[in-house]
Formats: sequence, C-alpha cells, structure tokens
Amino acid sequence: MLIGVPSEIKDNEARTGLVPSSVRELVHHGHHVMVQSGAGLGAGITDEDYIAVGAKMVDGPDRIFAEAEMVVKVKEPLAEERKRLRPEQILFTYLHLAPDPAQTRDLIASKAICIAYETVTSPSGALPLLAPMSEVAGRLAPQVGAHALEKAQGGRGILLGGVPGVPAASVVILGGGVSGTHAATIAIGMGARVTVVDRSGEPLKRLSNQFGNAITTVFSTQAAIEELVRQADLVIGAVLIPGASAPKLVSHDMIRTMKRGSVVVDVAIDQGGCFETSRATTHSDPTYIVDGVVHYCVANMPGAVARTSTFALNNATLPFVLAIANHGWRTALKQDPHLRHGLNVCAGEVTCEPVAKAQSLPFVDPLAVISRQ
Repeated sequence: MLIGVPSEIKDNEARTGLVPSSVRELVHHGHHVMVQSGAGLGAGITDEDYIAVGAKMVDGPDRIFAEAEMVVKVKEPLAEERKRLRPEQILFTYLHLAPDPAQTRDLIASKAICIAYETVTSPSGALPLLAPMSEVAGRLAPQVGAHALEKAQGGRGILLGGVPGVPAASVVILGGGVSGTHAATIAIGMGARVTVVDRSGEPLKRLSNQFGNAITTVFSTQAAIEELVRQADLVIGAVLIPGASAPKLVSHDMIRTMKRGSVVVDVAIDQGGCFETSRATTHSDPTYIVDGVVHYCVANMPGAVARTSTFALNNATLPFVLAIANHGWRTALKQDPHLRHGLNVCAGEVTCEPVAKAQSLPFVDPLAVISRQ
C-alpha cells in the first residue's frame, strides 16, 4: 500500500502522522511511504531521518492526496485538505466530528474511508488511540492554567502551589478519566489543593486510592459543581463521551459566579467543550476573557509539546496502521471490531452512531457498509 504523510496545517500544529521508526516498520512489511518535505521538523525529525528508513520525500501535499491509498495525519483535515480527498481513499487521523457538521458534510461528500483515532476501542472498552493525547493534554492543563493565573495573562496573580503562609490555589477537575487523572497528578505535584468531580464511583475510588489525602473526590451533581466552580481558582474540564459532543457541565451563569481572574481550561474543546462559554482557540491566541474569567480552549493542546506527543501517538497508532496496510481496510475492519469502531464516515455514509445523533443524520451500521462490494 502507498501511505502518505502530509504536513499538518492547523495553527501551530507541529506533530506528524508517522515517525521514522513507524515508516521503517511499514517499509519492512513491503509498503511504500511518501512524506511531505518538512513534515517532521516541528517534532525534531528531519527529511534525512525519513529518507534513511526508506521514505520518499515530496514537495507539498498535492502528490500525497492525489496518489496515497491511505493518508495518515494527526489533526482533522481542514477545508482545503478535505477538498483533496478521493473516493475509497483511507483517512486515518483524529476527526472529532460530533461538534463539527461542516467537516462531516465534506467527508460525506468525499466518499473517502474516514477512520477516527478517538473512537477506536480496546477489548476493555478503553480508547487506546485517544489515551496518549489525553495523557499529554491532562498533564499540560495545570501547566497552562498556572500560566493563565499570572497577572500579566489576565489572571488573579496566584501561584498554583502557594508559598509558606499563603494558601495554594484551588483546582477543580471535572472528570476522573485519563485526562483528569493526569491533570490531578501534575496539579498535586505543583502543590495545589485539588478536587476531582466525577459521576461514577469507580474513578473516584481509584483516585482516592492513588492519591490518598492529597486529593478530594466529589460525586458529580449540579449543586456540587456550582459550589466548587464558585470557589475555584482554576477549573479543568476533562469530560469525554466517546464520539459524542461533550456535555456542558458549567453554564454561563456559573461562570459569572467565579472569582475575577480565575481560569478555566477546557481539555474537551475538541468535542465541543464542557463549559457553555467555551469556543476553540489556537496556540497563537490561546485565551480570552468572559465575565472576568480567563478561558484557555486550545483545540490541539498536545501540539505544544510536539515531539513528546508525536512519539507517544505513534506508539499507539502503528499496529492499526500496519493492520490496515497489510490487509486492506475492509478485511482489517471486518477482523477487528475495535478498529471498526473507529470508522466514522465511509463511502458517503455516517457509520458512527454518536456523530449521527449529534447532527441528526442517518446512521448506517459500519459492518453493512464494509460488506458491500
């Protein structure tokens, strides 16, 4: 199979779809890899690194989209990239379609085979291709929140960990999953007073066992969220419903009750965000202020640490890239129901039920589409 890796064009997105070690594995299995010149530079990977493992370098994205049987990316294709997709071409990347009807329409029109990292599952029901970036985003959240709390950034002028004689900041984390757990790890390490809210007892027990008295766990109710948000210096939204839009847990009215100069970091912004006042921002212009509250809603947070993120992502995606390349998309998806869960749009039809529900579109069972000849 001919596999193409274009440069990412989203604002300040320096990650890349395949690293040299992944390219080497694909070449070893008899496949051909075409990489856009300069695609890896943001992650510290040179064209020479790719050439050394058998990749063919090309200038610009034209040949990749015109010739590659499978395009491997990191972020969702932007409008200019979506116009280049072809029927039966495989697109393997993050899509986050539920809150993005324009992208969904374009992918349907392209008749491409669109497989989303974020809805591929594991036998346990986890999301193995989302987890590495959830870990990175979770660990970044207290870091960027601490920066936004600085006075020069519009914040309250609070040091997250405080100093002797001055209290540490109050950090509230909504969601005790992968991102929430990693956010708690870093926030606790920075010396903050940390509370995690979740609607399930299992993650609360796990977090309590993991962190002991260093953390407070609270069962999620509207009343609990209202009170915690009102008192918080930093609120991190880390709630995920696989494939679907994130629930709006914090209303605009709640934001109005927060202390002036407090901060919200919306890790769930790729899925629409869990604050009613959230709107996607970029690394070039990461924050804005609503009712005196600083909002950090960057839609590709892990791109800030592109090298770490790229290698972590490739560790997870390579087995699936190999499966698709070795067997073809139909056989690979038939054989692996967990990879099949990643199929979001196929040959002009929506094959991910949460996406179809979010946008009131017809849903077609992926196995039915795959089985058509």
